[in-house]
Amino acid sequence: MSEKKTPNDFTIEKIKTDVLIIGGGTAGCYAAEFIGENSPYQVVVAEKADIKRSGCLAAGVNALNAYISGGHTPQDYVEYARKDAEGIVRDDLLLTIAEKVNAVTKDLEKKGLVILKDKDGNYVTRGWRNVKINGENIKPLLAENVYSQKNVRVINHINITDLKYEDTSEDRNSKSVSADYKNRKITGAFGFSVRDQKFYEINAKAVLIATGGAAGLYRPNNPGFSRHKMWYPPFNTGAGYAMGIKAGAEMTTLENRFVALRCKDTIAPTGTIAQGVGAKQLNSKGEIYETKYGITTPERIYGTVEEKRAGRGPCYLKTEGISKEAEEDLYKAYLNMAPSQTLKWIESGKGPSEENVEIEGTEPYVVGGHTAGGYWVDTERRTTLEGLYAAGDVAGGAPQKYVTGALAEGEIAARTIIADLDKNTGSRPAGELTEDTGIRSNGDLTETESSSVPETTDGDIFLQYEKHFSENETPLTCEQAEEAMQKIMDEYAGGIATDYRYNETGLDIASSRIKDLVKLSDTLKADDMYDLLKIYELKDRLTVCLALIAHMKARKETRWHIFGENADHPNQDKKYDCYVNSVYKDGEIQVIYRPLVTKGNK
Repeated sequence: MSEKKTPNDFTIEKIKTDVLIIGGGTAGCYAAEFIGENSPYQVVVAEKADIKRSGCLAAGVNALNAYISGGHTPQDYVEYARKDAEGIVRDDLLLTIAEKVNAVTKDLEKKGLVILKDKDGNYVTRGWRNVKINGENIKPLLAENVYSQKNVRVINHINITDLKYEDTSEDRNSKSVSADYKNRKITGAFGFSVRDQKFYEINAKAVLIATGGAAGLYRPNNPGFSRHKMWYPPFNTGAGYAMGIKAGAEMTTLENRFVALRCKDTIAPTGTIAQGVGAKQLNSKGEIYETKYGITTPERIYGTVEEKRAGRGPCYLKTEGISKEAEEDLYKAYLNMAPSQTLKWIESGKGPSEENVEIEGTEPYVVGGHTAGGYWVDTERRTTLEGLYAAGDVAGGAPQKYVTGALAEGEIAARTIIADLDKNTGSRPAGELTEDTGIRSNGDLTETESSSVPETTDGDIFLQYEKHFSENETPLTCEQAEEAMQKIMDEYAGGIATDYRYNETGLDIASSRIKDLVKLSDTLKADDMYDLLKIYELKDRLTVCLALIAHMKARKETRWHIFGENADHPNQDKKYDCYVNSVYKDGEIQVIYRPLVTKGNK
């Protein structure tokens, strides 16, 4: 490792390692631990927050939603996920996940996770696809196992913005960008500390993207002070998608947005109520409407929206009359994952046994753990760019993966990385340093060196960071630009304001206005490193917005109600029994249609 100074006294830290894992959430932690335990390779985990309480499991969870029981098989899980997604899934990817979810569940229990059991010692299940847990400490458990690995270094509070790559074509000295992105090899990443005046260049032989999906693209139900009270964590800004899009990785199925059915205002989960006490969906007239529309994930939300449009709202989950014991179970369950819902019941003086729970849909998200949007990967989780791998929420094609699916993908990617490094470099004795890594097995660093001039290879990225500190005040602040983005997406790209419906005219308007905000984002001023973080989170969201809009335009049908409600094309069309993929080239998102990968088509 070495350190240098920029003209404005920002420190540049350069690190060399074997494996860089971007994102220390569910998949990232599991992959880091696996590589640490099963290879001699040096690993750096780059995490924007702190891996002890970062990612979607930061506050805990009360169930593992992908566990196969009741005599069912991995193939049954694939069929369930395919049906829920109206056929637009990767069977091959789903099967590799389904074959591992039970094993990683057992491993979590071995690590100390409390999984509820009945009197016979069997897991307490909800249906055949999940098990109940006491999961408040699930993330600290994962983090503890990462820190126990001697060849893994964790860098907390670092925001990665761009992938580093080289051209592997014959004409490597050409200054022009390679037209064929298959000639790009990922060799690391650039980022900055969110606390100190420090920039990072991390060089690696393999890079695993394990960040979260994208929240905050659309205006939420709760504006103003409560705007980040949403289904998906607000710190998941789509950074992992954005850096891959900019580098030329192929993406898939972004148009399969996710909208969650939630408890009104608190945005707490509804599945715990629906599955836990068998609560049905009820309209204002007391009619159960879920049987009219269907009970797949999008159909549950579609029915709620349609009932409100017909004047039969508000809508509820029918909990009135449940037992006091069941009510107490709900109080405890929500304290484990969404305390605001339990507090709301207590403050109102009416629990779910006395009053039905009002429900609503959230704003749309892009998240590969629930729907299928993300990187186009092979079954070993290699992306289309050499040296780049993806797992968890950013990996596309395999919806309904949830916690255990993300763990499974983290392990799959880790195994692949080890195999690829062994093949390309040969394995080394445990604890040996990579050339000039400066990272020892015990985590100590070598001495640093300083210079007043940054190298030209990283100058463009670092100068972009510095530029935001020297900008003049702009007409919009970063926060106002974010609100403008959310308003555009809400009104023209199928947000809550339009009951999730969109058309081509509106998408064209959205694209044009988002591009204007992209230009504006380059001129925003930062006063400190936190300001710089917010600017780059906005930039990431804007990049994802443009890719999402291109995907939504390309699928000229309504494959999924609410998730992709195309007003110009309100019905399914067999012509679109395919994947909508894309690659960023020459400044534009270029769409690619690919045939379905099914059991009979590998």
